[in-house]
Amino acid sequence: MVDRALLGQPVDIVAPQLLGTVVEHRGGEGGRASVAVQITEVEAYAGVGADPASHAHRGPTARNAPMFAGPGHLYVYFVYGRHWCLNVVCGPVGEASAVLLRAGEVVRGRDVARERRGALIADHELARGPANLAVALGLTGKANGIDLVDRSSVVRLRSSRDAAQTFLEVACGPRVGITRAVDRPWRWWVEGDPTVSRHPGVRRDATR
Repeated sequence: MVDRALLGQPVDIVAPQLLGTVVEHRGGEGGRASVAVQITEVEAYAGVGADPASHAHRGPTARNAPMFAGPGHLYVYFVYGRHWCLNVVCGPVGEASAVLLRAGEVVRGRDVARERRGALIADHELARGPANLAVALGLTGKANGIDLVDRSSVVRLRSSRDAAQTFLEVACGPRVGITRAVDRPWRWWVEGDPTVSRHPGVRRDATR
């Protein structure tokens, strides 16, 4: 499991460290087998008063309440009237920062993920993009507020046994799909990975 103390750090420190971790939904609807996605792209969003692009910028609401629950919780929101997006809450309790999971590789339960996404979807596109990632995992608003680092949870965030994060080649650039604080370079991804979306404004992350 990912350590809760790691998730309690500032959001821009946590976000790149989530690359290479795995989100696993155990069971899913109808008792199906588990689906697990290894994360390859993330975006960071700070909390109250610190980031005008964040859902928590103006303080707590019924919608963003899980963002204030403390590090390790899952914040799921609905967008464009049709898509669910998954976020890992980080930072201290009440700070309300979170990391949007933008893309990943399905490393377990590929057949189940393909049933959810479509028979003709290529492997690298099964969890490419925030909405597709949620669909591949079979997660909706019912998962909102789940504790990802509780070992008994049906949705867990764990360290990968298949790849050492320290060896990943990481790039970063501006966040996408927002209209405020658009120049903040708070999107990170695994360079050259086919599951990652493509956007301009790329620069190599020298801290990795």
